[in-house]
Amino acid sequence: MGQGETVNKALVIYDTMWGSTEKMALALAEGIAGEGIKVKVYNLSKSDHSDIIKEVLDARAILVGSPTLNNGMFPTVSQFLCYLKGLKPKGKIGAAFGSHGWAGGAVKAVQQELEAAGIDLMESGLAFKFVPDAEELQKCADFGKTVAQCMKQGGV
Repeated sequence: MGQGETVNKALVIYDTMWGSTEKMALALAEGIAGEGIKVKVYNLSKSDHSDIIKEVLDARAILVGSPTLNNGMFPTVSQFLCYLKGLKPKGKIGAAFGSHGWAGGAVKAVQQELEAAGIDLMESGLAFKFVPDAEELQKCADFGKTVAQCMKQGGV
C-alpha cells in the first residue's frame, strides 16, 4: 500500500482510570462494527504503541479516548499522541472522547493534538461526567455508526 492509502478500518484507542472511558470505547467500537466496518480496540496501558502505530498507517478512522487528569489528558494518551503527531498520517478522520470527574479538559486536549497530527476531526461531543449511563453509552454507539457511515462515504 502506498503512502497515505487507507482501508475502511477504524481504531478506537484509549486509556482509562476507573473504567468509564473504556465503556465508552467499547460502545463506540460496537457502533462501528454494527455497520460492517472492521474495528480494532486498543487500551494504551496494555498495548505496545509501535503495534498501534502500525495499524494507524492504513486505518481510515482514529478515535482517541482519555480520562481527564488534572484538567488534561491521561499521560499514556499524551505519549501516544506525541508519537502520532510526529508521523502526520494522511487521509484520516478522527474524534476524541472521554470521561471526567469534577472538571473536564482531556477531550479538548485530545482534539487539539489530533488536529496537530493532521487528522480531519469529526464533531463528537463525547465527554461524560463520571460513569456513562445507558443513554450516554447509546450516544457513543450512535456516534460509532456515524463514523462508519462517514467512512463509507469517504469524508468527514
